Amino acid sequence: MSDEDDWFESASDEPFEDGDDELFEDDFATAFEGGDGDGFEEEFESEIPRLDLGIEGLDDMIQGGVPERSLLVVMGSAGTGKTTFGLQFLQRGIEDGEKAIYITLEEDKEAVVQAATEKGWPFDEYIEDDKLAIVDLDPIEMANSLASIRGDLPRLVDEFDAQRLVLDSVSLLEMMYDNQAERRTEVFDFTRSLKKAGVTTMLTSEASEGNPYASRHGIIEYLTDGVFVLQYVRSEFRETRLAVEIQKIRNANHSRETKPYEITSDGISVYQQANIF
Repeated sequence: MSDEDDWFESASDEPFEDGDDELFEDDFATAFEGGDGDGFEEEFESEIPRLDLGIEGLDDMIQGGVPERSLLVVMGSAGTGKTTFGLQFLQRGIEDGEKAIYITLEEDKEAVVQAATEKGWPFDEYIEDDKLAIVDLDPIEMANSLASIRGDLPRLVDEFDAQRLVLDSVSLLEMMYDNQAERRTEVFDFTRSLKKAGVTTMLTSEASEGNPYASRHGIIEYLTDGVFVLQYVRSEFRETRLAVEIQKIRNANHSRETKPYEITSDGISVYQQANIF
């Protein structure tokens, strides 16, 4: 049994309780709350503790920062930088003195560390210094033991004293269920456990092939507090650029403009003052 498996032992099962469907529908109803139009509203005051994502330019599009303990998702097709987004989010937290957990269903631990190292982020040192924990799980194994993992997540976060967590990617977890009702229930319960853990969480998700503003299974965007959309945009001259849009952030005032970004050797940079074309 691996060290990561030890972290998830002795967990308790949390069944889907009566009334959860109503909570799920409440999330649907409030999914796109927020002000209309581009740019910031004139006034926005809040005493909620906030943090920066660590994405240059994108943080400037969120007035005051993202509320702590939010459940966030970054959606996009292959090659849009979702994994880099998540790694950069953790890098910023560690730079600010926070501890972080990275749960990967796609890559092994060594691949994650290598990807971060290529961006100049010393994840291997963070692990040695007990600032970062990386847990690599097989998606099938996770689906089969999701109840125990779900029950143990709050303990894991508390024992490690983590302030930020990334799960890459929730789409692989969703794919483990053929039945839509079962998929919805399991993902709902899992996101609820993340909220219960009291950590600011960033999920990555594949976008729908036909709609960049929807996830592959059309569930996770309704269960999260914030949604970031990464997509390819093509001009009439067939020039292609990467663009980001903040679809929603609960309890935060944010720009609704679509802005270009690039993935460089230093990570993701959003050009807040630029137009896409």
